[in-house]
Amino acid sequence: MKILITGGGGFLGFRLARALLARGQLGGRPIGGITLLDGAFPAAVQDLKANAVTGDISDPDVVASVCEPDTEAVFHLAAVVSGAAEAEFDLGMRVNLKGTELLLEQLRRNNAAGAPPSRVVYTSSVAAFGGELPEVLDDTTIANPQTSYGTQKVIGEYLLADYTRKGFVDGRSLRLPTIVVRAGRPNAAASSFASGIIREPLNGEVSQCPVAPQTGVWLLSPRRVVEAFIHAWELPSQAWGSCRVVNLPGITATVAEMVAAMGGVAGVEVMRRVLYKADARIQAIVETWPARFRTPRALEMGFRPDADVESVIRDYIADENIKLA
Repeated sequence: MKILITGGGGFLGFRLARALLARGQLGGRPIGGITLLDGAFPAAVQDLKANAVTGDISDPDVVASVCEPDTEAVFHLAAVVSGAAEAEFDLGMRVNLKGTELLLEQLRRNNAAGAPPSRVVYTSSVAAFGGELPEVLDDTTIANPQTSYGTQKVIGEYLLADYTRKGFVDGRSLRLPTIVVRAGRPNAAASSFASGIIREPLNGEVSQCPVAPQTGVWLLSPRRVVEAFIHAWELPSQAWGSCRVVNLPGITATVAEMVAAMGGVAGVEVMRRVLYKADARIQAIVETWPARFRTPRALEMGFRPDADVESVIRDYIADENIKLA
């Protein structure tokens, strides 16, 4: 089996590649090769037994080169993140929308040439929701994005569903909570603070939080989201039915609760490294995102949330081999 991971040089794409290579199989079949597509890769990619291709998802020649007819599994993670997509409209449209359309069109051409429909897992976002919302969202809540990023993600969901309905691909979309804790450095995502208020203090650095302490976050750990990608792919098509999108389960926590949980794990002095410095632009984006969900469909399908924020933090410390003072 051949696998393509777009955004394979990013934090989640790279972790997914490592997880798949460690498993050695997907859906009970041995993995014959993994291709990673991204604009840049970490140096550690040299240690992976994968084909790393540096290129632009919005370039049709690049997409054609990595999406071969015998590519059976596609994990489409490539995207311009929320803050950048809001600040640079054309960039977000080119990568998040055109890139997705080009990928699906290439898979459609492969199918027309006789290849079986590729199974595609697409990463969407809870940024799909916005506007006037109930206190707790559920599987019946209508997507109403209030950012360019959220709009682009919802359009991608609809495209994937229609290509699936036509039999060109077998698609499934996952609306991701905010992923905490992301290793590395801050990025342009509006949600970057949610990892920064934990990651930087644990590294002995000050973190400036751009939102208020009472700001709520719907979150999921990197461990759980990688599990969700693989589980989503391995679910049989009939498990999805006609609805090809699911809100992943997560846990709700305010910024203050996240910082307190970190203090419970690492001590009060670490908590004091979080400073609040309001950023109206970030706050305005984050305030459009819901923080409370009921996800019965995802739970019935076998997706799993984390137990609590402390377990998320402890998993991060273990995964990144962080030594606490």
